Amino acid sequence: MAEAVQENRVSTVLGRKLGGELLRLRTMAGLTQGQAAKAITASTGKVAKMESGWVPMREPDIRALCELYGVSEPEAVGALLELARIDRERRKAKGWWNNVPLSKNMREYVPLENAATSIKTWQVSFIPGLLQTVAYARSLRRVTVPDEHPDQAEEFVASRAARQQRLSGEAPLSLWAVIPEAALRIAGAEPDVFREQLTSLLDWGERPNVTIQVLPFSAGLAPGLAGSFNVISFAEPGSMDVVYAEVALSTAWVEGGDSAAQHVRLFEETAGRAFPEAESRAFISTLVKEL
Repeated sequence: MAEAVQENRVSTVLGRKLGGELLRLRTMAGLTQGQAAKAITASTGKVAKMESGWVPMREPDIRALCELYGVSEPEAVGALLELARIDRERRKAKGWWNNVPLSKNMREYVPLENAATSIKTWQVSFIPGLLQTVAYARSLRRVTVPDEHPDQAEEFVASRAARQQRLSGEAPLSLWAVIPEAALRIAGAEPDVFREQLTSLLDWGERPNVTIQVLPFSAGLAPGLAGSFNVISFAEPGSMDVVYAEVALSTAWVEGGDSAAQHVRLFEETAGRAFPEAESRAFISTLVKEL
């Protein structure tokens, strides 16, 4: 029978926290995902998604898993049930992204971006999405998705603009962006559009919550050139970093652990080779004058 719960199938901060706790309890009990799946009459795939926070959790499943893992204290069980209840309620809440057509990857990514407190972003070829102007995003979309219907392209551009609101207002997102020199020189748009984009980078860089560095050609082959990625961090105690990586034509999610830590080190090493903020700002200003 299909599960009746219809909340958003996205990874949430509370969902990952709850899933991580269930994973810890299962590991301590010495049990496999297959054994957990049997206890709740589900597939191992569902258990994996539960432990990663990708699906909402029902009370009967949590009670069954607690019994299987030997968790009998009412307070401990109650805490897990309450966490699951709050997570289900938050998944039902409608953000702006629920009202616009987004790709599967973006439908998973945007709620995390909205809940994050900080993001480290490294983009190999383009200006990072959160820093793109409307005109630049529109021009870039025409080049990267040439067969897209104009209405769909405009919806995508509008979603980019909506995402940008996280960088302003109360409790704004902290963004640390490292941009390769190539992305600042390959216009992909009319000169006036690109001039506006570079000027916008200078404006964003004046905000205390936005750090922009330029990785110059002179830095040589930096380790980050293998692919673009974002490291997403959250304020909740015990929450793990989430990495959204883009390699060739595929994407991948990485949650905590050694791989996420490796991406953080990769970002920091790339940033270490980039111009400092002030020098990056001067470099971008020079490019604006050249256009």
